[in-house]
Amino acid sequence: MSEPLFPRVALLGIGLIGSSIAINLRDRGLAGEIAISTRSQATLARAEEIGLGTSYHTDAGEAVRGADLVILCVPVGACGPLAAQIAGDLAEGAIVTDVGSVKGSVVADMAPHLPPHVHFVPGHPIAGTEQSGPDAGFLELFENRWTILTPVPGTAEDATARLTALWEAMGARVETMTPEHHDLVLAIVSHVPHLIAYNIVGTAADLETVTQSEVIKFSASGFRDFTRIAASDPTMWRDIFLTNREAVLEMLSRFSEDLASLQRAIRWGDGDALFDLFTRTRAIRRSIVEAGQDTAEANFGRQPPRKDAWNEPGE
Repeated sequence: MSEPLFPRVALLGIGLIGSSIAINLRDRGLAGEIAISTRSQATLARAEEIGLGTSYHTDAGEAVRGADLVILCVPVGACGPLAAQIAGDLAEGAIVTDVGSVKGSVVADMAPHLPPHVHFVPGHPIAGTEQSGPDAGFLELFENRWTILTPVPGTAEDATARLTALWEAMGARVETMTPEHHDLVLAIVSHVPHLIAYNIVGTAADLETVTQSEVIKFSASGFRDFTRIAASDPTMWRDIFLTNREAVLEMLSRFSEDLASLQRAIRWGDGDALFDLFTRTRAIRRSIVEAGQDTAEANFGRQPPRKDAWNEPGE
């Protein structure tokens, strides 16, 4: 059996991403020890019950002692305070990273607290579901998905290379870019779509001429997909929008301008403009499928729900 990539990994936070990393570290033999920390005693107990780590800690400082890789798997708004909490316990030469969807604010919030003897390589696995908690993780979450790394200036290339090797061992494809460019890209491919989904579902729920029972009963596939996105963790997404506000507002401005053009095309019966737009967007969908980032199977490859599925926890 080959040596693990990291002798000791500390996971701070054990939701969907953290638990999926833990499962990969455990099942693929990528870490010798897996120290798990979270503030919730109940969540920590559940992580221990399902065997996600080798040690379990409510004290994050205790978890990171001796770790050569520390991964913060918490909402982006919590990264700065957590970095301050663990700073004095970080081992010399340790690599510190995170999994947040915003990178500029994470760098600004964490970097001042981290000692000079560690390597700071912020990261973002672009993978997830609407589920959360330690039971939500699974081995294949990162398979053929992109992870973006945004190492801070002066970071040793070896540290970035070691972290890249870990993500690739978990099935991910890795790209490196600046935090600023990451935040602009993610604003349009992730953050604004989530904001639109939250808004669409909220609008439907608030309609006075349509009852909420009708919205649920007659929801077509498009609305159902919006509700799946809008069911994502509210704390995480609140922090994302507040910490990436500039890029999100810029993309929202562009979206609003394009939406106004679409309104005009519908109002004036401009079928050619509508057809041209729909043709271009259909090509984008085809490109995403060809890149292996989704499936062309009917209903997005989903299996029809079992008759007894509605009573299962978390459904």
